[in-house]
Amino acid sequence: MRILTANLLNGRARPDEIAELIERHRVDVGAFQELAPRQAAAIQEVLPHGKLEPQHDHHGMGIALRRPGEVTRLPLHRRDGRVARLAVEDWPGLPAMVEILNVHIQAPHVRPIQSASIRKAQVEGIERYLESPGPACRLLVGDFNATPAWPAYRRLARRLDDLAHHYATERGERAARTWGPWHGFPRLLRIDHVLGTDARARHVERIEIPHSDHSAVLVEVSIGLDRLGSSG
Repeated sequence: MRILTANLLNGRARPDEIAELIERHRVDVGAFQELAPRQAAAIQEVLPHGKLEPQHDHHGMGIALRRPGEVTRLPLHRRDGRVARLAVEDWPGLPAMVEILNVHIQAPHVRPIQSASIRKAQVEGIERYLESPGPACRLLVGDFNATPAWPAYRRLARRLDDLAHHYATERGERAARTWGPWHGFPRLLRIDHVLGTDARARHVERIEIPHSDHSAVLVEVSIGLDRLGSSG
C-alpha cells in the first residue's frame, strides 16, 4: 500500500500537477491538508473513493482512496481529523482492517497567544482516540506542525512508530525535511509525518509539490508485521 500525505497550501498547488503526481507514484491512499475545491476535483478523478471536504480557509481536508473505504471525522479542537477504515474485502492483500488517521495540528505561529492551548487540546484528542479500541494497524499521517524535537511529536511518537525515521535509520540516513517558508526554498524542518503500529516502511520518498511550502511524504508500507518499538 502506497500512502501519500501532502499539505496543498490552501489551493496554491496546481490541481493537474497533483493528479499527475498521484498517478505517477501509484498512490493508493492520499491524505490531504489545506485542500481547496479545484484540487479536490482533480484528486477525485484519479482516486475516486474516500471523502474530500475542501475549503478556502486552510481547513480543507480529506482522504482519497483508490478502492472503497469508510471515511469519517474525528472531532478535534478547532480542526477535525479524518479517519479512513480499509476493510480486507475491499483491499486485496491486507491481512486485517487498516485505519488511517489524517491530522493537521495547529501551527504555533498562528494565533500565537492561543496556539499552545489549541495544539495541546488537539494532541490530547488524538491520544484519546489512539487509546480507544481499534485495529492492530493504525497509521497517523499529516501535517503535525512539529519536528521530532517538539512535544506534540514526542507525545504521539511514544504511541506509534515513526516509519520514515526507521526507514532512514536502517540506511544510515536521516529522514528528509518537508517544510520551507515558501515554494522553492530549501526545506528546513521535518513536520509532515507518517507514524504507525503493526506496519513497516518498504520505501519512503519526499516528493516536491510545485507551489506548496510543504513537500509530500510517500510511504510504501507492509501491514501486519511485529511492532518496531518506540522511536523516542
